[in-house]
Amino acid sequence: MTIQLRPRHPEKAKKADSAIPRKPKWIRRKKIESETYYETRRLMREHDLVTVCEEAACPNIGECWSKQHATMMIMGEVCTRGCSFCNVTTGRPDALDAFEPGRVAAAVKKLDLRHVVITSVDRDDLNDGGASHIAQTIRAIRHQTPETTVEVLTPDFLGKGSAAQQVFDAAPDVFNHNLETVPHLYPTVRPGARYYTSLRLLDDAKRARPEIFTKSGLMVGLGETLSDVRQVMDDLRAAGVDFLTVGQYLQPTPKHHPIDRFWSPEEFAQLEQIARSKGFLHVSATPMTRSSFHADEDFTALKTARQQALATGA
Repeated sequence: MTIQLRPRHPEKAKKADSAIPRKPKWIRRKKIESETYYETRRLMREHDLVTVCEEAACPNIGECWSKQHATMMIMGEVCTRGCSFCNVTTGRPDALDAFEPGRVAAAVKKLDLRHVVITSVDRDDLNDGGASHIAQTIRAIRHQTPETTVEVLTPDFLGKGSAAQQVFDAAPDVFNHNLETVPHLYPTVRPGARYYTSLRLLDDAKRARPEIFTKSGLMVGLGETLSDVRQVMDDLRAAGVDFLTVGQYLQPTPKHHPIDRFWSPEEFAQLEQIARSKGFLHVSATPMTRSSFHADEDFTALKTARQQALATGA
C-alpha cells in the first residue's frame, strides 16, 4: 500500500522551477548545534509546540536555539495563505487547540525567557483570524511569568473587522506585523494580502496602544529598488512604527519566488542609515536579519532609544 503524503505547497506544484543561485560568502552560516540547542528542541517537543524557526527553515536556528531563543508558532503548522516566499505548509488547518496557550506559557517559564516572540500561521478559516487565541496566549504567559516581555508577530486579520482589537487589548510589549515587501510586488509575493491593510493594522495598533512598540519587517532581493524601500520606510513612519527589520530573502525551493539579487552588506548598512534618518527608534538591517533574530537585545535597545528620545524631546 502506497501512502500519499499531502504536498507541503500544493499551490506551487504547477509552477515552473527557478534555479536557486549560489549564496555569497556573507550569507553562508556554519551549523551550530550545542547542548543548549538540543535542550531547546527537547522542550519544544515535550510541550508539543511548533516553531517558525523550523517551519520557515530559518538560517539562524542554530544560534538562536543555542541561546534558548525559540519563536513559537501557534494555531498549528498549516497556513491558509500561499505566499510565494514562505516555506510554511499551505492547506486546511486543524481546529484550534484550547490548551496551546497554557503549553506555550509553561515552555516560556521552563526556558526562563526574559523576552518571547509568538507568531502564527494565517487562519483565514476562523471568524476572528485567530486574534482571540493570540490574546489568550499573551495572557497565559503574563499569568505564569509576569516579568517576561511579550512580542507578537501577527497575521493581517484581512476581512475580520475589528478582530485585531483583541490583541491590542491583551497589551503585548511589542506588536509586529511584517509588510514583507514593497507594494508593486504584493500580487506575486503576498497574493492573499493587501499592502494598505497591513499598513493600517500597524497604524491601528499604535493608535489603540501608544505605549506598545510597533515593529515591521521587509525582505530585499525579490525585485524591489532602493527607491521602493525608501517609500515603504516613509509609509511605516507615517503609521508610527518604531522598529524596522530588513533582511535578505532566501529562496526555500525551486518552486518559490526566485531571488532577484543578493544585496551586499554595504547596501544593508546604507539601508540602516536611511531608516535611522527617517526617525525609527531602532533598525536592524543585515543580510541575516529576521523578525525575531536577537529580539530580546533589540527590545532592550528599543526601550533605551525611547527613553533617550523622551529625555531630549525628540
